[in-house]
Formats: sequence, structure tokens, C-alpha cells
Amino acid sequence: VESPLADVLGEMELAGIAVDVDTLGRMSTEFAGTLDRLMGEIHGLAGAPFNIGSPPQLREVLFERLKLPTKGVRKGKTGLSTDADVLAKLAALHPLPQKILDWRQLSKLKSTYIDALPALVDANTGRVHTSFNQTVAATGRLSSSDPNLQNIPIRTEAGRRIRAAFVAATGCQLISADYSQIELRVLAHLADDAALQSAFRADEDIHARTAAEVFGSLPAAEGRRMAKVINYGIVYGMGPARAARELGCSMAEAERYIADYFARYAGVKRYIDSTIAAGRAQGYVTTLLGRRRYFPELASPDAGVRQFAERAATNTPIQGSAADLIKLAMLVIRQRLATAGTGARMLLQVHDELVLEAPVATTETTVATVREAMEGVWPLTVPLRVDVRVGASWAEIH
Repeated sequence: VESPLADVLGEMELAGIAVDVDTLGRMSTEFAGTLDRLMGEIHGLAGAPFNIGSPPQLREVLFERLKLPTKGVRKGKTGLSTDADVLAKLAALHPLPQKILDWRQLSKLKSTYIDALPALVDANTGRVHTSFNQTVAATGRLSSSDPNLQNIPIRTEAGRRIRAAFVAATGCQLISADYSQIELRVLAHLADDAALQSAFRADEDIHARTAAEVFGSLPAAEGRRMAKVINYGIVYGMGPARAARELGCSMAEAERYIADYFARYAGVKRYIDSTIAAGRAQGYVTTLLGRRRYFPELASPDAGVRQFAERAATNTPIQGSAADLIKLAMLVIRQRLATAGTGARMLLQVHDELVLEAPVATTETTVATVREAMEGVWPLTVPLRVDVRVGASWAEIH
């Protein structure tokens, strides 16, 4: 998989993606104004100006001037933490921490993307050319750098607006082909869990089903939200403490929810236990296609180190297999597009999503080719599903 994929990634890097520099310029001016406004509000709430980007000064404002509680706040070598988790907790007690979070996010997006992207546009192609890395992520996922196009937030308005600046070439459209819930489908396959498999084969809403079975007493929308946290949390080895934080419930309730989940999906519990046991016995775990990740930490005498390794060993075959499948699909798609001669080409890969560019006249053919390749890439015990969208910009297709 990896050797032929290097050719595909080389083609994608050379292809690049068009960026609307004028749109980014207008956003830069607007974001600068928003950051100035936020800074004024932050200084007003703090009672005096201070350097928002300085952790020691922020620490002094939060814990000495405003007297916000320090219970449960981690302490590092330089003092109490002011990271995003700490600020998110404190935001329930005072409006300042949330304003700091908003300022940090906007400031990072402005410097990392809005102001940086225009300088990265190639003078000859008029496009931005990222680099894809095959050997950085331990699970086998691709990473992206200079610029990192896998890290633009998709759930925030600011992130969506940045994506709107990535556009199709004249006479073309962008196509997004996104695997639907691929990690949960891989889990259903690896765990051989009958309940998960029947839900996916019946094309049910897996989160709604989990909500009905585990959170049946809650209103449907709230139950589905909590079910989503549990479904994806289990994939990442989430324990009761993290579940309690994410769900906004007590530790005892979180323990009960996890126990109820494993009672309904017994195959998942068996998968987790057997994967950790196999990792401990052989020193590594493997993905669907045989990629190994070694875990000597599973034998560590330090409980914290050992538990972290157990969570990573549980997740690696799932996330790594999803990475294997999309890489395999990319090889098939490249070959089929070359044979079809539609003028379509792959531009980006963002974990479970492929972004392509195709002439308007061949978009429909390209969509059918990509969907067939991705959904038929490997014979899982549950069907793979791909959501496909077409539009003039990356924001439109997401």
C-alpha cells in the first residue's frame, strides 16, 4: 500500500488546490477588528490591560485578581495550568475564560491560515501545495504540513469561512467523498459484534439505536448526543472519568452508562479485552492490513503509562484500519480515474475524506467512480458508506 501511495501523494502535492487570496485578505481585516474588540472585552472583565498571550499574566488575572477556584487545576513546573481544558471548566464560573478561548482560537486561525496562506500560494500555479507525510502518525494516518490542511476546524463558523477560500479551478467543481462513521463500522467488523453489525446492515442511525438502548429514559436529542459521546469514546478507550466530564454526569452514572453499553454490545468488550491481551503477549497490535504498532508500555510498572498504552492499543487497530482502507481506496481511484480519462484528480486527503477536482462535464461520472471504489475497497462484515458532495468551494462541500 505505502510504496505505490507515495506516487499518488506526489501527484496530489503537485496538483495543489486553488485559494481565493482576496477573500482571505478581507477576512484578515475583519478578524483583526474582532480580535481588537475581544481584547477590549477581556481587559474590561480583568479590570486592567494585560498580555493575553502570556500564561503567567493570565494566571495572575484568573487566580489572584479574580480569585477563581484552583481545585482540580493541574500544576506544572511554571505554575497553575491555563490550557483549554482548564479555561473550559472555569468558563462556567466567570465570562472571562470563554473570551480567552475565543480570542485564542481566532488568533491562531488568523496567524496559521488567514495571514499565512496567501504567502504559500505558488507564483507559477496560483495554488497552495501541502506536503503529505506517510510516516509521522503512529496509527498509519496521513498527516499534512506546510500548510497543515487537516487541522482547519469544521464545526466553527471561522473554520467554515476559511474553507470557503479553497475553491475549484475555472470550469471545475470540487468533490468531497467522506466515509460515514468508518471507525464504528471497522469496530463492528473487528469486534464481530452482532448488535452493531445488524444496525449498520439495516442502515440504522447507530447513535439513535445506542441512545434507545443505553439512554432510553432521556429525551431523544439529548440521548443521541450522549450516545455519540459513548460510541466514539469507546473507540478511543474512554474511561469513566473522561465519560463523566464529556457527558456532564457523575462518575457513578458514567460507570453505569459504560456498563450498560458493554451489556448491549458484548462483542466490543471482548474485542477490547482480547486486543489488550494480545498486545501484551506479542508486544504489538495490528490493523486490518497487517500494519503493526509496538507497545512495550503495556508491560510498564507505572499504572498511568500502562493505561495510556491500553487505550492506544485499543484504538490503533480501529483508526489504523480506517487509514489503511482510505489509502487502498486512493490507489484504486487513481487507477480508475486514469483509465476513465475524465480530467478529474485527487487534491487532498483529510483522514476519512477525499477532496477531488473535476471538470463540470465529468463530475457525475467522477462521483460514481469514487463512490464505487471507496465503498467496495474491502469486504467488511458491514457495508461501507460514503457521503459525497459537490460544490464550488471546500465550505460548500462540507
